[in-house]
Amino acid sequence: MADTENLGTGTTTSRRSEGSRDRGRTTISDNVVAAIAGIAIRETEGVHSTGRGASKALGAVAGRMPGSGGSSAAGRAVKVEVGEKQAAIDVDVKVEYGTPIHELADRIRTNVTDAVETMTGLEVVEINIVVFDVHIPGDDDDDSDDQGGSGGSSPRVR
Repeated sequence: MADTENLGTGTTTSRRSEGSRDRGRTTISDNVVAAIAGIAIRETEGVHSTGRGASKALGAVAGRMPGSGGSSAAGRAVKVEVGEKQAAIDVDVKVEYGTPIHELADRIRTNVTDAVETMTGLEVVEINIVVFDVHIPGDDDDDSDDQGGSGGSSPRVR
């Protein structure tokens, strides 16, 4: 069991067992918990991507910068609230077409809970999932080529 102390931006966890008293503290930052959860979510079959809009774009740009890892980009799409012994997680996901969303949500919750609890010792009490889009294979994520072009087809709506 982990004893924890809330430090505002993170949680201090100290494992207590016989012979380990006064051996120090381990501080786990909120963004570490978010990164762990983000990786577990992206590794779940049926998830196309996490985050939307500005957070997704910022994560993509940061992921291409020298010295930045994919885990920091993953954490930006996940919001985490860490208490003394517990964590609550909110995430926005884009799912693959054909994936049963209710089953995917169960798999996400299982994967995130297992990863966060195993790696941090915190109890995950809540995982809120917002499915904001469905990825259809063959559709381009960037439709800018079709906008305002003179491709020879007339607009359907005036």
